[in-house]
Amino acid sequence: MKRMFTDCRLVSMHTSIEHTGGFQVVENAMIAVENGVISAVGTDLPTDGFECLCMAHRLVTPGFIDSHTHLVFAGDRATEFEQRLNGASYQDIAKQGGGILSTVAATRKASMEHLIELAIPRALSLVSDGVTTIEIKSGYGLTVADELKMLRAANAISQHVDVNITTTLLGAHALPPEYQHNAEAYIDLVCNEMIPAAAEENLADAVDVFCETMAFTPAQMARVFDTALKHGLRIKGHTEQLSNQGGSALAASMGAVSVDHIEYLDDIGVKTLAEYGTVATLLPGAFYFLRETQMPPIDLLRANHVPMAVATDFNPGTSPFARLTLMMNMASTLFGLTTKETLYGVTRHAAQAVGMLTKGQITSGFDADFAVWDVQTPAALSYQIGLSPLHARYLKGVKAND
Repeated sequence: MKRMFTDCRLVSMHTSIEHTGGFQVVENAMIAVENGVISAVGTDLPTDGFECLCMAHRLVTPGFIDSHTHLVFAGDRATEFEQRLNGASYQDIAKQGGGILSTVAATRKASMEHLIELAIPRALSLVSDGVTTIEIKSGYGLTVADELKMLRAANAISQHVDVNITTTLLGAHALPPEYQHNAEAYIDLVCNEMIPAAAEENLADAVDVFCETMAFTPAQMARVFDTALKHGLRIKGHTEQLSNQGGSALAASMGAVSVDHIEYLDDIGVKTLAEYGTVATLLPGAFYFLRETQMPPIDLLRANHVPMAVATDFNPGTSPFARLTLMMNMASTLFGLTTKETLYGVTRHAAQAVGMLTKGQITSGFDADFAVWDVQTPAALSYQIGLSPLHARYLKGVKAND
């Protein structure tokens, strides 16, 4: 298949455009696609042998990437939202058997087919916002069988929705009830059974750990990461969300593609991310929904040239938002990110955060995943909430069925 996309107002996110980092709008751009891969980008490309598709002067960006979601789960936690409004903390709710463990109970009871059924409308909401790739974590099963069930459900979503899926095993999300007083034994299970089983079936692309006082220690995280790396899986961390445990620096030093949340990240942690090229993933939905006050160290991240991704963290308890453009708006209004930073955060840097290095840019050799928008400027993508200006999505040069 050879296609030429013409009359684009292109935002490539590629650094070949001098001094702009690909953020400048290029008028009358053309994108040549051969067999799903971009073969050339320019303003005067030869069209012989290509099927030409006119974009009618619409804005064209890389397809958006939601690099952190918990899209697969069962159950509802609206009651906990009400509890927090009445003064209960996230930690208080967890101690009472709520929080993650309430979702674990519901997810364990659900069949894989039911989990898929529940996840499809969530995925459809994301793709209506220009998303072409979704990262989906497990973490609400916390047994070998239930974690694998979640990963199978996550991988199956692309059979129902036109979207790329990348999966992450988050077995070390919380201590399940049967291991409440034996965290080391549960980490043994994750390392000795869960990760090998997921790797054997090719169900996961990465392994994640929630490193926090109410979850797992840096030493336990290191054990999990060692096992993941031995099985050829990428690593990434939920770190420094509620306190500074040094998890981000440890994860980065072990080769993590990203560390996520990072509200309590300190100067040492930031410098370690910079040293190892680890992405800092900002999750403003959780910050907003939990009414947190500790801001991520945005200025330090900028000063040290740490790439920042922006993601929904879509989950039932702390960020029930399946709109990535809303997160872009929140990243700007709550964290002070510029329009350029938010667009990098859902394209180029998001691709780095999930280790998918042929996505997130419109340039030769990259996958032809595009979003086409009925807007005039990139700023409009994080400006208006509730009305999606998406005109069309293309995956590997083929229009998605939205």
